Amino acid sequence: MGFDISYHPINEQEIQTWYFDVLEDESTLEKQAQAHQIDEFYVEKYSNTISIAKETAATDYFDKTHGYYIAVIQGFFRTYFYTRGAAFSFLIQDKPQFKKYTTPWEEVLQVKVPNPIANSLVENYSSGVYMTAANVVELLADYQTKEEVKKELDDFYSHNRINVFLRALTDAKENNLGLLEATEVIEPNPLNLNESTCYSNLFNCDTEGALLYEEAMLEQLRELEGNQGLNDMEILEKTERVIITPEQVVPENKKGFWQRLFGK
Repeated sequence: MGFDISYHPINEQEIQTWYFDVLEDESTLEKQAQAHQIDEFYVEKYSNTISIAKETAATDYFDKTHGYYIAVIQGFFRTYFYTRGAAFSFLIQDKPQFKKYTTPWEEVLQVKVPNPIANSLVENYSSGVYMTAANVVELLADYQTKEEVKKELDDFYSHNRINVFLRALTDAKENNLGLLEATEVIEPNPLNLNESTCYSNLFNCDTEGALLYEEAMLEQLRELEGNQGLNDMEILEKTERVIITPEQVVPENKKGFWQRLFGK
């Protein structure tokens, strides 16, 4: 199914306050929601996410549970950024020298968790790497001053996706935040972005990455249509659209999360 990657500006104290403190005492959720003027619809989703998080077993991967839920919750509070398929976790697998720009969760968390931690994308619906504010500043500086770093990032975040990644880094730097990677917090429908699926606040997602995904899909469809002379609207109308529900793509043991989060 591919990977819908998102980058979430958030610092270590916010991870503690917005997630772990609420996990410990859910009465603090309403206080956080009011302080940040979160709409009631998303307050309910926030509460449901915390309820599911409480069911996490000690043997569950942190990245597939707590890490992912933190990314979902971040999107209720502020802007996050989307890129199709371009995960820093994947870059590290091929270019391990880039791991120095990340910090293990064990050094980030203010609480101890029993869960195994991969510190990378495990599979779909997972958190990935975490960059501290210092990591963000270092990576941006090296991108601007070291040709080899710039080339590797430009090549990896191809088709203008580098602009989205740099926007995420810049946003984090300007607000003295870290950056959390995740997958499938948002799942854009490139044939109709209004039908996209989002487990956080869709309106807080920066639109540039989804528009790039839409354009890439249109380009592929243009090539498939060949010389038929159809315009983009005609191509979209002619294309068969198959909508996959969350229940069809989420592993069996995760169905309860989506069912409870969306009432399905």
